[in-house]
Amino acid sequence: MLVRLVVLVAFGALHWYVWRRLVRDTMPRGSLQRRAGSVVLVAGPLLTGGALVAERPWVPFLLEQILAWPGYLWMAVFLYLLLALLAGEAVRPLLRRWLARRDAGADTKERAHRGEDLVALGPPRSPVVEHDGSGTAGNTTEPVAVAEPPRAPASAPSLPGPAGLSRRLFVSRVVSGTAAAVAVGTVGHGTYGVLRGPQVKRLTVPLAKLPRSAHGFRIAVVSDIHLGPILGRGFSQRVVDTINATQPDLIAVVGDLVDGSVEDLSPAVEPLAGLRARHGTYFVTGNHEYFSGAEPWVEKVRDLGLRPLENARVEIPGFDLAGVDDVAGETQGAGPDFGKALGDRDRSRAAVLLAHQPIVIRDAVHHGVDLQLSGHTHGGQLWPGSVIAELANPTLAGLERYGDTQLYVSRGAGAWGPPVRVGAPSDITVVELASNSA
Repeated sequence: MLVRLVVLVAFGALHWYVWRRLVRDTMPRGSLQRRAGSVVLVAGPLLTGGALVAERPWVPFLLEQILAWPGYLWMAVFLYLLLALLAGEAVRPLLRRWLARRDAGADTKERAHRGEDLVALGPPRSPVVEHDGSGTAGNTTEPVAVAEPPRAPASAPSLPGPAGLSRRLFVSRVVSGTAAAVAVGTVGHGTYGVLRGPQVKRLTVPLAKLPRSAHGFRIAVVSDIHLGPILGRGFSQRVVDTINATQPDLIAVVGDLVDGSVEDLSPAVEPLAGLRARHGTYFVTGNHEYFSGAEPWVEKVRDLGLRPLENARVEIPGFDLAGVDDVAGETQGAGPDFGKALGDRDRSRAAVLLAHQPIVIRDAVHHGVDLQLSGHTHGGQLWPGSVIAELANPTLAGLERYGDTQLYVSRGAGAWGPPVRVGAPSDITVVELASNSA
């Protein structure tokens, strides 16, 4: 409870900071723009909270769909607004200093220009006295009055921005406007990257034990599709079409297929029945399946024609394919069982393991696995989240070797929470196995 309270207070304090910099410091008191900005900065976090609460099983799925888009998008926009405004704190004093120097130079030029005008006019003329020859002054001719150029008051403020804005207000608007543009542009580009669907990556992985007959065997690896209130049937169909276009020999769905119940998401997963591969499609659970009900989902994917590997192994021509349940299942009496999946196999054959989380790589090494295929990390999904994800996982994305075992981690096809990716593009990877004897 205390942790939640601290998080809530921090969340509110950060929103106050963004409101201050983005609204209070840039908009006149009582203006329509200021009222609108304040409404957005209050409604945004409320929608985000609503989207998170709506993930509970007792919330109607329709309401979850309504809240998910604005709530999760605000989460992403706020993140990059905050980062951009914090970066702007370093820019503010530099911009003020530049404006001050510019204004000082302008004042010097103006004073010099006024001096040149006075020199051109010449010195003041003295009165002219006419003499009549009698030794007394005659008529006195008054000098012509010469008007001096008007001088600006010494205390007049400099006008660095349009419409006579003060320097502070001008700087605040420039920094805040730039921050807003960067945040919206970043999130817009990241959302487009998710909704257009994952791009295909191709990777060749040599396996020392792979026979020549299996050289060139292609496995389409897809993870973290995250079908739910945002990514639905249309996205699922794009994933299926992309996979089938690669014409793989085998398809591996490596966990986190869904965010929700079978009842709510059955229409969204129906396109998976169209997956086509010569040696079939295999599935292992991810942590989100246990949040949503793993057993019903295992039965559902089986009905769709996918073969679940629940701590099990099958023989594929040239290698063994094994799969283990996700570690999140340990809280529900399940979880990975490497002994059951790999304990009695012939170690002279190559072994490929499907495991949702990369953290089980040590068990894979211990059981003589040649290649582990995983997901879970999303590659960080939203920079700088990649820094945290890298600390929590042995490999964030890509191919790495651990002893005699190679680990490949996909960035995933979809997105969890905000349908946005920044610095971590989604992918479907075609892994081509290579034999050293080929």
